[in-house]
Amino acid sequence: MITVQVASTSWWFLPVVTPIAIWAAWSDLARMRIPNLAVLALIAVTLPLGFLALPAEEWLFRLINAPVVLAIGFVFFAAGAMGAGDAKYAAAAAPLFDRQDLPLILVLTTATLLAGFTLHRTIRRIPALRRQMPDWHSWERKEFPMGLVISGVILFYLLIVGIYGQKNA
Repeated sequence: MITVQVASTSWWFLPVVTPIAIWAAWSDLARMRIPNLAVLALIAVTLPLGFLALPAEEWLFRLINAPVVLAIGFVFFAAGAMGAGDAKYAAAAAPLFDRQDLPLILVLTTATLLAGFTLHRTIRRIPALRRQMPDWHSWERKEFPMGLVISGVILFYLLIVGIYGQKNA
């Protein structure tokens, strides 16, 4: 079994989370900044939806993930490994993930980070592609836009859960 999460849970979240994830990734690529409004939008749509998609006790337990991820994110921020916006965005997304799926989440994070970093650094060296997005701040900065990775992990996780998750509650 790839995931412990029930497949139907994913299909509740995926349609509303996808546009926010794309917005956050695009904004981070373009401006090296994840808007607070994107973080608040993610919270605003997932918080009430969680009570519909999951039993209340389980959803309340998952909400504990947010402050834990925020604390870890701020440790990474203090170490210069990620931005504060990345930490807030990851914390807002944390309740979407089942803690028992941590091995899957770590594999997805590693794969998405490697693929995203490689693609970003390759594309920024190809003038014809770079000219398509000439004003992106991420082309010039040594920092990497982690919002791309966080969004990728969210979307890939929800897709994997939707396809391979448990079929009954």
